[in-house]
Amino acid sequence: MNNPLYLGLFIILGLLIGSFLNVLIIRIPKGESVVFPSSHCVRCKEKLKWWHNIPLLSWILLKGRCYFCNEKISWQYPLIESLSAFLFAISYLKSENLYQALIVSLIFALLLALSAIDFKYKEVPDSLNLSALTLSIFSSSNFIENFQNALLFAGAFTLLRFYLSFILKKEAMGEADIMIAATIGAMVGVNLGLLTIFLSAVLALVGFALVAKKGYEMPYIPFLAGALFLVFVFRDFFLTLLENIYG
Repeated sequence: MNNPLYLGLFIILGLLIGSFLNVLIIRIPKGESVVFPSSHCVRCKEKLKWWHNIPLLSWILLKGRCYFCNEKISWQYPLIESLSAFLFAISYLKSENLYQALIVSLIFALLLALSAIDFKYKEVPDSLNLSALTLSIFSSSNFIENFQNALLFAGAFTLLRFYLSFILKKEAMGEADIMIAATIGAMVGVNLGLLTIFLSAVLALVGFALVAKKGYEMPYIPFLAGALFLVFVFRDFFLTLLENIYG
């Protein structure tokens, strides 16, 4: 799909969703309501005006500072909004129809929020994880097959978790990883799902090598989400690759 009007609408929707993702990322780990109180400065607590909340544009116009107290506004806000708009745009361009584009966009938006929370707090809220998993089952018209693939990947990861925990004598992987694996299976199927898991491991090894910080706990959700996005975007390439490998 390449209708410029729809593409523009998806970009705008992505910015709006990205603004809400920032609320989720900040408030959910703290156990706060995502509805009340309304948007306010975290330092001076002043309630923000509507024009302070225009995604990306407000941050630029305010030069990255609070209108009331001049406190610096975290770079997280424009970054998440921009990434969300990007995800919505690419999801639209790579989807078969508007229905799939919307569902896939929302899934990647939720995975973006999960990645940010996992990176910042080393937590993965079940509410967001289950929402992404549920949406993934409806990411195509093959609901039953998607559900079966989700169960298959969840079961495989659960079994792997038990084995690794026994061998390593400590907890290996978490329940959140199992749900993400189920989301991957539902979205891209078995073959591409396995490739996604492998790719996420490669990306994680590269990330760990770059950080190389003793005692640092590397979050895994961002790598699973990133690998899924790459496989979804370059689906045809990876399908051809698998066909050339296995015939």
